[in-house]
Amino acid sequence: MQERATVAQTISGTVGCDLGDKRSELYCIADDGAGWAVGSIPTTRAGFRKVFEGISPVHVIIEVGTHSRWVDLLLRELGHRVTVANPRRLKLISQNDSKRDQTDAELLARLGRVDIGLLAPVTHRPAEMHEDLLAILVREKLVGCRTKLVNQVRGLTKAQGYRVDKCEVEQLTKRAREQLPKALTARLAPLFKVIEELTKQIKASDKKISSIAKRYPDVEVLTQVHGIGELIALTYILVIGDPRRFEKSRQVGAFVGLRPKKDQSGSTDKQLPITKAGCPLLRRLLVISANYILSTRGKDSDLRRWGLELGKTGGKRGKQRAKVAVARKLAVLLHRLWTTGEVYQPIGYGKPDAVAA
Repeated sequence: MQERATVAQTISGTVGCDLGDKRSELYCIADDGAGWAVGSIPTTRAGFRKVFEGISPVHVIIEVGTHSRWVDLLLRELGHRVTVANPRRLKLISQNDSKRDQTDAELLARLGRVDIGLLAPVTHRPAEMHEDLLAILVREKLVGCRTKLVNQVRGLTKAQGYRVDKCEVEQLTKRAREQLPKALTARLAPLFKVIEELTKQIKASDKKISSIAKRYPDVEVLTQVHGIGELIALTYILVIGDPRRFEKSRQVGAFVGLRPKKDQSGSTDKQLPITKAGCPLLRRLLVISANYILSTRGKDSDLRRWGLELGKTGGKRGKQRAKVAVARKLAVLLHRLWTTGEVYQPIGYGKPDAVAA
């Protein structure tokens, strides 16, 4: 009890907190600029509550990471102000040649005290939306595990001089039992059972995601776009959270990491790859949708025409760039539909005469 009182008395002003997996470092800076290291505390709910509960409100600076979400919510519950820093804006910390947890905590505190705009603060999504997104993330892990096992089955059979015909993943085990020798199928039986069980779990996850989507009416607005299904629309809504966070729809392309990097100085303006910032799952799903739109299965639309024209030059790399560009336009288009609730028209959408119609 005496230790808690001693630590709590040393906390005031702006607090930099470097979150570690087991212990977190604290560094304080008072209003007069004086700074001091507080020490480390356990990275647990009990550890943070023991130190921050019952003290005067302080401004705590943390960095996005595994523990940032629950730490943010807990400290706000205890009455403190919390700023969650974007790690992409903290090169001063990640590229420090004298990097230590204590130093990181001090740099967070000093940056937060000077100007929180330098940290490009991140806002965690509400608890309910986070739990709904977790269902999608679980499904992605199940699909990833099944894909790896399917590749292993095909690789093992190929090494024995056999091949299983191309088919839907759900039909793989059935085809394998029909086309492979009985001795080989007996050896691969454990893999078949796991693949079949994963398929059942994925179908159960799909049903759960469909029930979650019914609680978000805007899903129907986004699925107006051909190539955007229920899963992608729901993921988009849950990742963005609040569409009003963006002043312009064009900003969403940068948010999901589909904007090219910039390195311009004087007359030099380099062509660089995309930033890959934000949620990798949403970015990958948007690229998958773009690939579908540009494929032979895609329906005619202004977006498809624009992407196909863009991909005519540059060979294979040109087609890849066109796919990413269409994904970026998709992100912008979905945000506009979400905020305006307009009826989407594949041809002529956004033009004055089309809107009037």
